[in-house]
Amino acid sequence: MKNIMSNIWTKRAFALISLLYALGVCRLAYLAIFYDIHIKSASLLCVVLSAVSVIALIAMFYSRKQIITRISSVVILFAMLPVALLYFGQWCIIIPIVLTGIIIFLGSGAGEGAKTVWGTIILLTYVFGSIAFFMFKAFFVSDAQEFLIDSGTSPSGQYRYEVVNVDDSSNGSTTVYVEPNYADVKYPFTRFSLKNIRRAVYVSRPEIEGDVKVDWETQQRTDITKFLNHLSENIEIELSEEQLEMLGYEYDRMLVLTFTDMDAKDKFAIGYTAHDVDPVPLDSLTANQLAYFGIEKTPNGRYFLVDPSEEIMEDLEGYTDGPVYFNYLTSRQRKSLNISKSRSVFLTDLSDEQLDKLGVADSGDVMKFNGKTCFRYYVSDLDGYFNVDERKLSLDLIK
Repeated sequence: MKNIMSNIWTKRAFALISLLYALGVCRLAYLAIFYDIHIKSASLLCVVLSAVSVIALIAMFYSRKQIITRISSVVILFAMLPVALLYFGQWCIIIPIVLTGIIIFLGSGAGEGAKTVWGTIILLTYVFGSIAFFMFKAFFVSDAQEFLIDSGTSPSGQYRYEVVNVDDSSNGSTTVYVEPNYADVKYPFTRFSLKNIRRAVYVSRPEIEGDVKVDWETQQRTDITKFLNHLSENIEIELSEEQLEMLGYEYDRMLVLTFTDMDAKDKFAIGYTAHDVDPVPLDSLTANQLAYFGIEKTPNGRYFLVDPSEEIMEDLEGYTDGPVYFNYLTSRQRKSLNISKSRSVFLTDLSDEQLDKLGVADSGDVMKFNGKTCFRYYVSDLDGYFNVDERKLSLDLIK
C-alpha cells in the first residue's frame, strides 16, 4: 500500500482530481457571468460544497508537487474572482472554494519565488478588480428597488412571469416581465437563470395601486394571424437571410430603392417628391425609372448594372464574366447606388405553412394583464424575444 501511494503515477492520477475541481470552478465562473443564482437551501449547499472541497483539498495536497496541481491552484483563485464579485454575499459558495484555493496555493510544491510572484499578481487582480467593480456599480448601476407582487408560469410551462413594483425617482412603476422557463441550469440545491433574458411586456407609470390580475389562455396560430391582419395590413416582420432563403424569397425580389441619401433632383426625375423617404421595391419601378439609375431587369426577374464604374468592377465579389448582378455587390457598393436589400416581409404575405417553417407553434400561451393582452407566444417566436443560446459579454451583466 505504501509503495502504491508513493508511486508517481498514483500522484499524477490524484492530480487529475485537482484538475476536475479547477474545471468545476471555471464552470461556476461562467455561470456567475451569464446567470443569476437562486439558492434553495444555503445550509445544505454549504455542507455539500465544503465536503467536496475537503476531498479535493486532500487529493491536491497529496499531489501538491505535480504540475497539474500547481496550475490548478492558480486557476481556482483567478476563476473565483468573477464569482466573488457577481455573487457577492453568497458566502456558502465563495468561502469553501476560496479557502481551498488559498490553502493548496500556499501548500503546493512550487518554489517560494513563484508563489511570491503569482500571489502578488492574484492579490493585485482581486484588489483592482474589486475597486473597478464596485465603483462601476456605484456610478452606473441603477439603485432602483424592485418588489415582487406576483409571479407564476404559463399553462404550457414554457414561460414564467413576474409583476414587480419599481421604486425610483420618477414616482415608481409597475412592470410585467416574461422570460422562458426552459433555459435554467438546475442543480440539487441551487438554480441558475439567464441574465438579461426577461422581457418587459407591460409598463405602467406611476405604479399600480391595488390588486393586479394576470390571466393566461391558449390560442391557435391561425386565430392570432387573422386578428393581427385585421388589426393592420402593414405589419412587417424582419427575417434573417437564412429564413428568407428557406421561405423561397429570391435575392432580387428583396432589393429596394432607398431615398435617405438621394438628391431631390433624382427623386423628381423618377416621379417622386423630396418628402418621400420610404424605400421602394425595385419590382415596383418601371423600366424607365430603372434606366435612370443605370439598371435593367432580365426576363427572369434579375437586376443588373448596365454600365458599372471601374471602382465597382475592381471590388466585385465572385464575379467572373457577364452582367453585373446585384448579388455580386457588397452592401457598401449597393448603398452607393441607393440600393439595399430588405429583410422585411408583410405578415399578410406569409402563409400558415410559412409561419410553421419559421417556428411558430400551432398554438401557445397568450397573457393578459388586468384585461389587456400584453404577450403572445406568436410574436415572441417571430421576433425572437428569447435567444437562450446567445452569450455576449457586456456591462449589462453587472447588477
